[in-house]
Amino acid sequence: MLITLSIRDVVLIERLDLHFGPGLTVLTGETGAGKSILLDSLGLALGARAETGLVRAGTEQAVVSASFFVSPDHPAAALLTEQGMTSDEDAPDQIVLRRVLARDGRSRAFINDQPVGVAMLRRAGALLVEVQGQHEQMGLADPAGHAALLDAFGVAPRLRGAVSDAWRDFRRASGALAAAREAIAAAARDEEWLRHAVDELAKLAPQDGEEDALAAERQRLQQGERRAEAIAAAVAELTPKDRRGAGPAAALRASARALGRLAGPETDNPAAPAMAALDRAEEALAEAETLLSRLAAEIDSDPRQLEAAEERLFALRAAGRKHNVPVVDLPGFLAGLRQRLAALDTGSAEIFAMEKATAAARKTYNEAAIGLSEARRAAAGRLERAVAKELPPLRLDRAKFIAEVAALNEADWGAGGADDVRFLIATNPGQPPGPLAKIASGGELSRLMLALKVVMAAGSTVPTLVFDEVDSGIGGATAAAVGERIARVAERVQVLVVTHSPQVAARGAAHMRVAKQQASDRTATTVEPLLADDRREEIARMLAGETITPAARAAADDLLGAGA
Repeated sequence: MLITLSIRDVVLIERLDLHFGPGLTVLTGETGAGKSILLDSLGLALGARAETGLVRAGTEQAVVSASFFVSPDHPAAALLTEQGMTSDEDAPDQIVLRRVLARDGRSRAFINDQPVGVAMLRRAGALLVEVQGQHEQMGLADPAGHAALLDAFGVAPRLRGAVSDAWRDFRRASGALAAAREAIAAAARDEEWLRHAVDELAKLAPQDGEEDALAAERQRLQQGERRAEAIAAAVAELTPKDRRGAGPAAALRASARALGRLAGPETDNPAAPAMAALDRAEEALAEAETLLSRLAAEIDSDPRQLEAAEERLFALRAAGRKHNVPVVDLPGFLAGLRQRLAALDTGSAEIFAMEKATAAARKTYNEAAIGLSEARRAAAGRLERAVAKELPPLRLDRAKFIAEVAALNEADWGAGGADDVRFLIATNPGQPPGPLAKIASGGELSRLMLALKVVMAAGSTVPTLVFDEVDSGIGGATAAAVGERIARVAERVQVLVVTHSPQVAARGAAHMRVAKQQASDRTATTVEPLLADDRREEIARMLAGETITPAARAAADDLLGAGA
């Protein structure tokens, strides 16, 4: 239920914090006092369309917050959980809707101080508050919601759940059947191409991960080939380049022999150190030749192996380009083509099995929908009788309410069943029944709505109802009947009612007076909770006008006594 409504800088309201309790709260005040501003403010918090005219003159933005207490299993709590929104740890059972409207028309929405879109705010608001007035009856007048209202009144939830489940299964089966038929038709159209593509790819036989493996193998072989070429070039530099055997080794030996001739029989050779260095160089050269020969033997640089790897890699990539498929997906692509071909051979049997499954699902849906239709027709009769009892006291004794349950065309079947549920009314004898919005006037529709709310309040999940002058244009016994019925609705849900009727006002468990105050050339709307004496005076004013007489006070006492 609604706990608090905080309003900042909305039209004539500078700062206002209202607190609400369970049961019936009435708001009264003279015409033009600002009652509509309160409802506009609440509507803003609930996601209604934002009008820049709501921002108080001289300020940059208007802010409205509405706090609600909800049970953990309430649909609004489920919606927040579905959207991944967290609750306040200090108040896990509260939901706070907040709207900020800037002077330039831009607005921001918040739920539990988390920014959301206005559409999300509107969804949450619709689960928490329902506003009913002479010009706000779309929930009742819109036939799209009549089936849900009838179900909430008198249809077991398991019946609608069974229909919804059966519809889901039927849609899944019929969707699979349609997809299979289309796949077979497409395969038949492309059979020649399919067989050629499958044959071509089957010969290629692409394997999972083959492209990466081939690319790595190609790189390894290319690196080996480059190393082999380098080693071969180095070895070539160390080997004789002509027939005379000239080369580094021969040059070292020839140099050593030439130096050896410098030695005499009795003297040392002065070139001995150089000769020793030549000997070491020859040994190092021999070792280098040995190492290079060993490296050359160890290197795997078979050109045929590299050529084969490149041919395979290029063939895979060419196939991928041809079919516009990444090489890595070629195995799956081939499997899909084979499956399409197989469907041509086994498709008839599969289609037959799917047709049987779809027919069975349709039969299950039909049976569930028939059960739901029967329950709805029975509930419609009970609803008509219950509403008929409420209409005479509301000055609608000549009206006839009809809850019509008609069969839908199969194309219009859905998760909600196979019924077209419409609420109709004939306001005068002999008049053919018609849609509520077209037949009933604003006042008649408001009172009819009230009768429906009295009858259907037990099935509603919306914890707060707001009635905006549904008693307009009536008085006396009719107004008393309206007040009595609003009080009955308030026994089950929280009700806020804006009223000019003293008979309705006297029924409230709480009473707030809306008034205008003039100060420093500025006008402001105020809201004052009324206690016993002040409440008596307000109801007497509503009875008598500006001059409150003892008789008006006595009448107020009678009304308050009757409403207690």
